[in-house]
Amino acid sequence: MADQTFDIEYVANLARLSLSDEEKQQLGSQLGQILDYIDQLNEVDVEGVEATAHPFPLVNVMRDDVIEGSLPHNEAMQNAPKKLNGLFQVPKIVE
Repeated sequence: MADQTFDIEYVANLARLSLSDEEKQQLGSQLGQILDYIDQLNEVDVEGVEATAHPFPLVNVMRDDVIEGSLPHNEAMQNAPKKLNGLFQVPKIVE
């Protein structure tokens, strides 16, 4: 197990779990294996390796905003199912 020690009951309390003695033993063993693996990963030489958030370079695929003409008001309101004072009328959703 890793040099780090932890209290399985403390961890269970933080997670709001009530564990039996058997579950505490099993989870304690599993957490110990996880900590051992983390220690093993800490030994890897990553000097000169650039940190990445994604394995492939991603670029923004959004187009630039360009101001263009819009529909005239009467044309936009043409297909409105309900209109009120020149605006779209929609059902009230807030009580």
